[in-house]
Amino acid sequence: MFDDQVSTYTWSCSVSCSLTCFFFYGLLLHNNRPWQFYWPTDNAPVYLICRYIGALGARVICDNIPGLVNKQRQLCQRHPDLMQSIGEGAKEWIRECQHQFRHHRWNCSTLDRDHTVFGRVMLHSSREAAFVYAISSAGVVYAITRACSQGELKICSCDAHKRGRARDDRGDFDWGGCSDNINYGIKFAKAFVDARERMVKDARAMMNLHNNRCGRMAVKRFMKLECKCHGVSGSCALRTCWLAMSDFRRTGDYLRKKYNTAIEVTMNQDGTGFMVADKDFKGTTKNELVYVENSPDYCLMDRAAGSLGTAGRVCNKSSRGTDGCEVMCCGRGYDTMRVKRVTKCECKFKWCCAVECKDCEDTVDVHTCKPHKRPDWLDLT
Repeated sequence: MFDDQVSTYTWSCSVSCSLTCFFFYGLLLHNNRPWQFYWPTDNAPVYLICRYIGALGARVICDNIPGLVNKQRQLCQRHPDLMQSIGEGAKEWIRECQHQFRHHRWNCSTLDRDHTVFGRVMLHSSREAAFVYAISSAGVVYAITRACSQGELKICSCDAHKRGRARDDRGDFDWGGCSDNINYGIKFAKAFVDARERMVKDARAMMNLHNNRCGRMAVKRFMKLECKCHGVSGSCALRTCWLAMSDFRRTGDYLRKKYNTAIEVTMNQDGTGFMVADKDFKGTTKNELVYVENSPDYCLMDRAAGSLGTAGRVCNKSSRGTDGCEVMCCGRGYDTMRVKRVTKCECKFKWCCAVECKDCEDTVDVHTCKPHKRPDWLDLT
């Protein structure tokens, strides 16, 4: 009976990817129904789960991934190799999210051993949730498209439609090489990521679908033309060109700006869409991130809201931005400590071909936010 359950597909999984797929699923939340996921904090459980994935077939694994809706489970069973790409995409967008918000009170991180804090942030229909849905959707597009171009997937390859001659501002060129198959990446990401939101029709589902689309389109927005020149002495008399995705950082930078200008919306009366809360707004929301609820200030630790607080966070004493001590520490003040650091200095080029540097030690001031002061009445007995 067990053998009958094992399909012809098996997954190869390294400890590094481990449960990234499961973590990705766990981040996609809907209303007050958080998906369960595992956070790979201990090597032993991760190793055992990886062995489990390698030993069992796609059907068994997909049926046991918590939180998948039927449509997602079917896609998982049909395309198990794509699931590993989704896991790689999850790692990419999580790193990008943490980079973009590294100087923000909410820095896109969780407590190491609290499996639900990040999820609780997503329970609120806030700007942060809007960004996470957009960047995660973009991450899936990016990972699937890249895997197609690298020949890692059976179901897709390079974009076969890019053939013949074309023209840009530099003149004529021939399509060739391996253009990234962005349209397939978008198509699969839409089918997989949007599946849960299409099961219900409420303000949060529509918000998620909208932001998912913004994320997908952000990757396509930064497709670039890459060319190889042919001709005597590199004269570039002839060019062979292909379309390639830009570095994911460009997508992250773009969506971070959209986070700053995100638009508050409410559901319209007939429940078929949303409208902008600001009646004076005259623009369009098509390419903008949208949110329904205001964000908490993230100053204090509040597990119910998914806020880790800013106590102990490093701040910039001289900055007036979000990384400045006044803003980051929420007016609580900061502590200063002197620390020694080692940097490379007196670097010299050595023929050929190396750069040699000395290790120089200096002392710098590091400022960290003070913890929240307990009210005096709490200490009374």
